[in-house]
Amino acid sequence: MCGIIGIFNSKNAIDQIKKGLKIMQARGRDASDLAELDSGAIGHNLHAIVSHVPQPIENCFVANCEVYNWQELNNKYNLKAKNDADLIYQLLKSKGVESLEELDGVFALAYAKDNQVILARDIIGVKPLWFAQGEEFAFASEKKALEQLGFVDIREVHPRSILTYDIEKKESTVSQRPFFEIGEDNTDIDQLITLLKTAVKKRTTDQKMGVLLSGGIDSTLICLILKQLGQEFTCYTAAIDETAQDLIHAREFAKLHNLELKEAIIKTEEVPKYLQTIVPLIEDSNVVKVGVALPFYTACEIAAKDGIRVMFSGLGSEELFAGYERHEQSTNINQECLIGLKQMYERDLYRDDVLTMHHSIELRLPLLDHNLTKYALKIPADLKIKEGFKKHILRVAATKLGLEEQFAWRKKKAAQYGSKFDKALQRLAKQNKTTRSEYLRSFYKTHNLKLGILYSGGKDSTYAAYLMKKMNYDITCLISIISENDHSYMFHTPNMHMVDMQAKTMDIPLIKQTTKGEKEVELEDLKIAIIKAKEEYQLDGIVTGALYSSYQRNRVEKICDELGLKIFNPLWHKNQEEEMRELIDLDFEIIFTSTAADGLGKEWLNKVITIKDVDKLVSMSKTIGHNVAGEGGEFESLVLNCPLFNQSIEIVESSIQCENEHTTRLTITNARLR
Repeated sequence: MCGIIGIFNSKNAIDQIKKGLKIMQARGRDASDLAELDSGAIGHNLHAIVSHVPQPIENCFVANCEVYNWQELNNKYNLKAKNDADLIYQLLKSKGVESLEELDGVFALAYAKDNQVILARDIIGVKPLWFAQGEEFAFASEKKALEQLGFVDIREVHPRSILTYDIEKKESTVSQRPFFEIGEDNTDIDQLITLLKTAVKKRTTDQKMGVLLSGGIDSTLICLILKQLGQEFTCYTAAIDETAQDLIHAREFAKLHNLELKEAIIKTEEVPKYLQTIVPLIEDSNVVKVGVALPFYTACEIAAKDGIRVMFSGLGSEELFAGYERHEQSTNINQECLIGLKQMYERDLYRDDVLTMHHSIELRLPLLDHNLTKYALKIPADLKIKEGFKKHILRVAATKLGLEEQFAWRKKKAAQYGSKFDKALQRLAKQNKTTRSEYLRSFYKTHNLKLGILYSGGKDSTYAAYLMKKMNYDITCLISIISENDHSYMFHTPNMHMVDMQAKTMDIPLIKQTTKGEKEVELEDLKIAIIKAKEEYQLDGIVTGALYSSYQRNRVEKICDELGLKIFNPLWHKNQEEEMRELIDLDFEIIFTSTAADGLGKEWLNKVITIKDVDKLVSMSKTIGHNVAGEGGEFESLVLNCPLFNQSIEIVESSIQCENEHTTRLTITNARLR
């Protein structure tokens, strides 16, 4: 991996590039160079793994790449390229940006030509790329480099788009790229095994290699294949103490296979020292991200001392082979896999990239291999989750390859739990008399991202806003769609005028957009509102309160993809009873504003829901079949007070309309803050 940077329409571009390259020097210590252009400058830090061509190439192209089929493409098009970066450059010159779809590998690149700058990255987003646009235009491999150069509105280049910046007009355009498709056709275990072995083999090198070993199926499978290929490598693991399950299983596997295992065993009192480096490094204080980062970073720390240049990780298998609880809950497992794969660049990939590059180590992810991904997304759902096991088909393949059953069929916990670093964070937060999220915020004062909430005033969108704020995200604005159609497929409709008062008591700006509520057409109005919010508040992403509605979630995600925005669904597939009880425990004051189900009459309206009411809903779910959280349209809700509110809402005047005994609606005509 390398580091790239560029700045245009700036009088100080050369000095800025020099400073930026120094900020990112850990991304490449083998060489560093820059090139001045008529309208700016570009620069490159080199982390050399194979033979290389000095960059910038021809003073107009820089890339951070690892392309595994470059020689094949070189022969196909008779380009006489000297390495993968040179191959990409020559392809762009001769074939245009469409040629990027032929690349098998990972990359982030910038190409300046004809008064334009083209930015692109691999379709999953393994290689990072950020940009800032104003009077000046800048890009870099790391967000912090642009921040330290004084840029403010910094955004991540979306993996599924190509950004083209017009240097003269100071305007950018975005074109969309095709992503992977899902299906149910692939059932051949032998073909899956071949793809797994090929994915690992193509990533091997004659440089010193390591494997992050947790003792779970993913890392042990990679080790097994490397060993079968005759490769030399060292295993690395990290934990808080000797009782951590990942450490125990890693030791067992390494001993069984006669592999060298290096261990980083960290004391709880040492963790704050690491947090001072890790949290600013990953530019995020999210509890889950930091919890995963801790064992990852500490393992890489000892690997760097050993001179490791390439590190293998098993990241990605959960999304390809259905390894999460949300996959079990889904009615369309492969669709859920696809959605998760799209979100990996924000959730996992940037974190892991900066952690390894901080130690001048290149991360390689064989389980996100393009050919393997294409195949895995078309494996039938009933082969992915079967007989009580997630990732069932991968476990079968691993067993056939020779992996012992205790590793192939181990039900492993996430890294932060298996290493016990999460326990350490809990203890430290308790010692500081605060929550883990607030404790981690002390190491990173800046909000993680600027987010807009798709807001209806009901329990789900309000709870989603609360959860994201607790995770140190900046809730920058609310976005509410006012539908003229009471039976909208997409949008909550009862008492939408109340969102003004809710926004006021939260002290969060509100963007409202009306729609006639015509099916599918109403999505254009949603898109207009999101575009307005993005431009006015420089949003990085959108949050929904979706629990189980794939119809709504998929459509919002499509809009966000088109606009280059990240998408967050913090309640997705959350247990409905659990959600309702949590809301009461957190002092959410919720009323029902409509009902449409047996057993739910007008007596449920305009009363604050209590834990006893939740008990009744749970009982009805068992006898009548209701959704406890109203996911089947059984009721709509309104939040009168919660931890986000500065004042509670008091309903002064209202009326109830009854279509029949179990179909009722509350209309609020007067309310106030108190």
